[in-house]
Amino acid sequence: MPTIAVKRDELFQRLGRTYTDEEFDELCFEYGLELDEVTSEKEQIEREQGTGKAVGASEAVEYKIDIPANRYDLLCMEGLVRALLIFKEKMKAPQYRTVAPADGQRQQLIIKPATAQVRPFAVAAVLRNIKMTQENYNSFIDLQDKLHQNLCRKRSLVAIGTHDLDTIKGPFVFDAQPPEQIRFKPLSQTKEYTAVEMMQLFSGESHLKQYLPIIRDKPVYPVIYDSNNVVLSMPPIINGEHSKITLQTRNIFIEATATDLNKARIVLDNLVAMFSEYCAQPFIIEGAEVVNPDGTKVIYPELKYRQDVINVDRINRQVGVTMTAQDMAARLTKMCLQSEVIDSGKNIRVQIPPTRADIMHACDIMEDAAIAWGYDNIPKAIPDCNTIGEQFPLNKLSDLLRQEVACCGYTEVLTFALCSRDDISDKLRKDIKGTKAVHIANPKTLEFQVARTTLLPGVLKTIQHNKNMPLPIKLFEISDVVYQDASKDVGARNERRLCAVNYNKTPGFEVIHGLVDRLMQLLEVPPSKSGDDGGYYLKASDDATFFQGRCADIIGRGQKIGTLGVLHPDVISKFELGMPCAAVEINIEPFL
Repeated sequence: MPTIAVKRDELFQRLGRTYTDEEFDELCFEYGLELDEVTSEKEQIEREQGTGKAVGASEAVEYKIDIPANRYDLLCMEGLVRALLIFKEKMKAPQYRTVAPADGQRQQLIIKPATAQVRPFAVAAVLRNIKMTQENYNSFIDLQDKLHQNLCRKRSLVAIGTHDLDTIKGPFVFDAQPPEQIRFKPLSQTKEYTAVEMMQLFSGESHLKQYLPIIRDKPVYPVIYDSNNVVLSMPPIINGEHSKITLQTRNIFIEATATDLNKARIVLDNLVAMFSEYCAQPFIIEGAEVVNPDGTKVIYPELKYRQDVINVDRINRQVGVTMTAQDMAARLTKMCLQSEVIDSGKNIRVQIPPTRADIMHACDIMEDAAIAWGYDNIPKAIPDCNTIGEQFPLNKLSDLLRQEVACCGYTEVLTFALCSRDDISDKLRKDIKGTKAVHIANPKTLEFQVARTTLLPGVLKTIQHNKNMPLPIKLFEISDVVYQDASKDVGARNERRLCAVNYNKTPGFEVIHGLVDRLMQLLEVPPSKSGDDGGYYLKASDDATFFQGRCADIIGRGQKIGTLGVLHPDVISKFELGMPCAAVEINIEPFL
């Protein structure tokens, strides 16, 4: 949970009234925040240095406020004050707009194809005729730092650059070049360095060295320069001294380079929304044109407003209160979610501003409704129904099967729910497009790219790392696999599977077949010739993962519930195994 420090007197001046510490603590609680500490710069330094005196340190009282990690719009004085004033109904939520410049010539940022090797995305915007003071300048820099540490994941996903537009000239170019060819004067330095020299220079800088590994081993480094070849920045490390913003800056060019375009949009929207209040036309942002490598052009910031319709009765039921539709709409409006009653009071139409990227589902709107009502005002109540807690039926069945399969001589394993794309496709001789796998948008490693659609790769990898153990190696796992499913509200569904593998000098098809027969006996599913009587039978099939002619589908209770057979030699070799394997994988949910 991030913490922001704000000067108490400045905060009260902006809020239009003075609070006691207890009153402001209560206000924070009402809005879902927490006043963590009341301190001063002098007290902090003295506490860190022991009993020594902090010479020259400010004695101005500071409030340290804990902010929810998903509320990026509250990470600065401007956003916090705006939210509290709207909450106290002292102002209406502003309408943020993107406009074209007066002469119609938008600033342009051109992305070169070479950036795909290191940092492929970029967004940009302009704040015109902004009035900078020392206070809002400090807040501007502090918000960038907070976003870098929080949403931007220490600049690995997004890096923000801010520049004095009057010192540079567009169109701007976002390119990637060999480090020895990049040369400019970095921020707060007195001479020019190449990118290679900067990496050595900043390796001793405590605040910059943590970002160096992001691009250090890349063949090219990202760089942004203007039409005069003046370097603006080398993201995600440092900006150039030439275009740094000062208190005299009146027009700010903002760029954000990223490996995640969605995060870049959110960062840009929040940054310009917070500080556009200091422009000559408050909350009006000049759009910039980004030209992608394929030639497509996009205007940023997008500042999109979304609408959602929520049911009044559902929110009352979930929160545990009885708000009228009009009262609920008014309370949501206080939470910066402009709302109106529709459908004769049954539903509410909610407008979600671009600063509320945390609103992704109806439950997020419910949370704001509960905060606006007041958590301490929600009545304590005993649930309407009395129930005796018991194990979830699917988990109970899984535990019973685990015990029985272990008694058959198999050792249980527990493998990762995430795996590589190759594990569920190429290594199993399957096409990734036919797996309906749930893909991870930004995988950290090649080993965790998708949610598994089969348990088999995990068990085979376990055998691979234990293949020197005495034979036979008989392993099993009972866990969930994940599939895409458009009918579900989250777009995916889980399915409980049982997978068992026999690894030996001979495949042991009869061993796996025997295990299937034992499982069906335990599940009270009798053998059958056709399955019409609710029993099970084996039906020859052709599955690319298994050896041709040594594979069968398990048909039970009128549907295919699994597959068993001898694994194809290509599958065995791709998992670096030297002995044949027989395997079975069954969906156990139909037996509940």
